[in-house]
Amino acid sequence: MPALFIPVILGTARKGRRSENAARFVFEETKKRAGVETEFVDICNIPMRLDDAGEQMKDPAFSDLVTRADGLILVVPEYNHGYPGLLKHALDMNLKEYIHKAVGICGVSAGPFGGARVIEALLPVMRELGLVTIFNDVNFGNAAKIFGEDGKLLDESFVRRTAEFLDELIWMARVLRHGRENVAPA
Repeated sequence: MPALFIPVILGTARKGRRSENAARFVFEETKKRAGVETEFVDICNIPMRLDDAGEQMKDPAFSDLVTRADGLILVVPEYNHGYPGLLKHALDMNLKEYIHKAVGICGVSAGPFGGARVIEALLPVMRELGLVTIFNDVNFGNAAKIFGEDGKLLDESFVRRTAEFLDELIWMARVLRHGRENVAPA
């Protein structure tokens, strides 16, 4: 079977974002997986017009990336119990490209809940886009205490948590790829 393509998307453009440490950690862990190719996607680098929305402003490179993807990993900080608007703006640029693909969400917060509310808020959005969410999440709570000033991981328990998350995402991505390639839609 050809390698799965599972990009990691950092879902915020905020300056000084602590979620970048979490996203880079998840990206490095994903790169270690046999049979998986990945790419780090920073929404800061996706060209987006702000005078329109949806597929009318589709960026060809981001659309191609999502089309090629077998699954997606979203690393998203929690802002006021929700997700960053710019992430939603970027996600809305595509529709059919997401159908029947796996998605895993990693929540990040400065507080103790690890972005649980951002994950909760994103679940209906993922469903509406046609993505299939896995049941494992990684919650990076108290993000300033998990990563040092240099971005290095300080809490090794996240290696195991992220491994479990990736195991589930990779399994789901394989199953859904098989379905897309071998099972005709009803």
